[in-house]
This record gives sequence, C-alpha cells and structure tokens, in this order.
Amino acid sequence: MRENKTGLLIVLSGPSGSGKDTVLDELKDSTDDVMLSISLTTRPKRSWEHNGVHYYFVDQEYFKSKLVSGEILEYTQYNGHYYGTPKSTVDEWLMLGKTVILKIEVEGASNIRALYPDCVSVFLIPPSLAVLRQRLIDRESETEADVERRIAIAQQELRHAADYDYVILNDMLDYAVSDFRAIVRAERQRTCRRKDMINEVLNYA
Repeated sequence: MRENKTGLLIVLSGPSGSGKDTVLDELKDSTDDVMLSISLTTRPKRSWEHNGVHYYFVDQEYFKSKLVSGEILEYTQYNGHYYGTPKSTVDEWLMLGKTVILKIEVEGASNIRALYPDCVSVFLIPPSLAVLRQRLIDRESETEADVERRIAIAQQELRHAADYDYVILNDMLDYAVSDFRAIVRAERQRTCRRKDMINEVLNYA
C-alpha cells in the first residue's frame, strides 16, 4: 500500500541555547523521511557550525536579493541579523509527502502559521533562564553583553510559547528527542493526512 502523499510541516522554535540544533540532529539520525529545511542567515558562523548544514551563511546584499526575487518563504530579524526560509524546497518536499521541519524564530513561526494553517508548531524550552544563561556562556561564542541580550530576547520569546501546539522541555536530551519523535509519529496519523489511505482500503479489491 502506498503512503499518503500529504506532507507534514513542523515549525520548531525556542530561545537561543535551548538546544534546537542538537535535538534536530538526533531526530534526523533516528527518524526516517524527515527533511530539515536549512535557513539563510546573515549572522556570523559559530566555530562548530557548517555552512549548508546548520544555515546558509550569507551577506545582507545576497539575502535582500533573494527577498526581492520572491525566493524567501518568510524572514525575520533577530538580534540584528536576518533569518529566512527558502520557499521552493519546502513546497517540493511537502508535495512529495515528506515531513518538513523548519527551525525558525517566533516571529517567523507566526508568519508560517498564517501561510500554512495546517502546520504543527513546537516550542523547545530550557529548564530555567539560569540554565539557559550557562549554556550560552559555555558556547564561548558571544560576549557577556551578547549573552545578556539573548537572555532578554529569550524572556520575550517564552511569552509566546503558549501560542504553539506543543511545548517540549529540554532538560534531558534523550527525553526531549523522544517527545519530539512522538509528536511526529502522532501527527502523521491525523485523519487529514490519512484520507488517501482510507480511500485506498475502501477501494481495494
């Protein structure tokens, strides 16, 4: 029996340092048929990041040219830098029935929910702001002022967590990944994504 070709779009947000990249890396390695959309950003690359894996790191001139040509699905500014989602690959994957995960900021997530009302939104939260601050410090990629700026932004972002369909606490990585995997599995079984399968069973001779 063929799979239903209705794709699943998942939006993942969370404060900087909440562990989004780590959770997604683990999820991608353990879950079949999951596509991680890679965003464009104008912020500097961190030492552990790889271009084309975590983000496409571009300058503002290139980013704005993509905006003008309509190749950016949504974009936002965060901490002085642009972040945007390429449109064509997301739509192509959804048409193929893939599960597509967008890692985007709160403002961008709101824009995606307006464009794709049937998307599933997940917010990843740290155990506390104190833990979040220590995670940012341990990255050794930002100044003390940058860390405090990110904490202030995180406080604003956390106020929007209740707007999301699911909230996952990233206290222990294995549990957070397991929770995310369970959401993906459950959402794939929603009736709206299984109508083709139902009809196929009814029409199977």
